Amino acid sequence: MRRLLLAAASLCACVFLFPGAHAADPIVLKIATVAPEGTPWSDGLTQFKTLVETKSGGTIKVKLFLGGMLGDENETVQQTQRGQIQGVGGSTGAIATLVPEVNVLELPFLFKTASEADKVLDGAALPVLEKAFRARGLVLGFWSENGYRSFGSSFGFIKSPADLKGRKMRSQENPVHLEMYKAFGASPVPIPTTEVLTSLQTGVIQGYDQTPLYASAGQWLSATKFYTLTNHIYQPAAIVFNKSFFDGLSADNQKVLLAARSELVPKMRREIRALNPILLENFPLMGVKLYTPTAAELASFEAPAKTARDAYMAKASPGEKDLYKLITGELGKIRGGK
Repeated sequence: MRRLLLAAASLCACVFLFPGAHAADPIVLKIATVAPEGTPWSDGLTQFKTLVETKSGGTIKVKLFLGGMLGDENETVQQTQRGQIQGVGGSTGAIATLVPEVNVLELPFLFKTASEADKVLDGAALPVLEKAFRARGLVLGFWSENGYRSFGSSFGFIKSPADLKGRKMRSQENPVHLEMYKAFGASPVPIPTTEVLTSLQTGVIQGYDQTPLYASAGQWLSATKFYTLTNHIYQPAAIVFNKSFFDGLSADNQKVLLAARSELVPKMRREIRALNPILLENFPLMGVKLYTPTAAELASFEAPAKTARDAYMAKASPGEKDLYKLITGELGKIRGGK
C-alpha cells in the first residue's frame, strides 16, 4: 500500500511540475470577417478551419466570426493588431489602414488582369509585403480576393468621369479610393462597409464601387438600379494573423497556418472568379441594369486615374514608393513576355 501511495504521489508531482504531461487545451484562433455566411469567403474560411484543425491534430481550434459580428473591416484589422482576436479576413483596402504599403495594390487600373495580379502578389511582391506586415505587428497568412470593383448607382450608368461629377459616392475609408473619386470629379463619402446599405436606402450616398461578389453578398443590389462594369480596381483580400500569436506557435503549427497558400488559395480564386459571371447574369433579375463600357469610354478614365495615382504616390512613404516601382517593373516584364 505504501508503494502505491508513493507512486501516486510521484505521478501527481509529474503532472504539476510538467504541464505537458497531460493533454493541453487547444490553442484558439479567432478570425473575423464582414463576409456573410454562405458566400465564397465564408466557405473558404470554413475550409481553412478544417485544414488547420486537421493538420494541427486538434491542437488549434478555429472560431469564425462572420458577417461583421465583431465590427467592420477597419475595426477587426485593429483588433487583430492589438491581439484582441488572432486573425482577420479582410480587403486590402481595410488592411492598408495599418499597413500603408498595401495601398499601392489599390491604385486604379494598376492590374489589367487577375492573372497579372496573381503573378505579382505570389511572386516578387510577397516577401516585401510580408516584411511590411511584420513591422506593424501582423503576419500575412495568405491571399484571397474581393475581385474587380465596378460602379453601382441609383442614378444611371457611369460611362465616363463626367457621369460622376458631384455625385455622392461611397468611398472605402482609404486614401487611394478617396484620391480616385476626387480625380473622377465625384464627392466621396467614406463609410464603413457595414453602413453602406442603410446609406444607400436613405440617400446619404448615390452610389459606390464594389465587386459583383460583395455587392450581392452585402445586399447592396437591393438599393442599386445601375451597374457599370468598369473593372477599375483589382482588390485582393488577405487572411492576416496577430504577430505575437503567430510567433508563439510551434514551427509545425506555423507551417499549418501557412499551408493554405498552396492548398486553398488557387481553389478560392478559381471559385470566386467562376462565380462572377453567374452573379452578373442574376443582376437583371434583381432589377439592376448592366452596362459594359466601350474601349473609348474606358479610355476616358485613364487620364484622371493617372492623376489619382500620381497624387497618391507623391505623398506616399518610401516603402510604398519602392513597392510601386517593384510592381510596375514586374508588370512591364509580364506584359513584355519576359
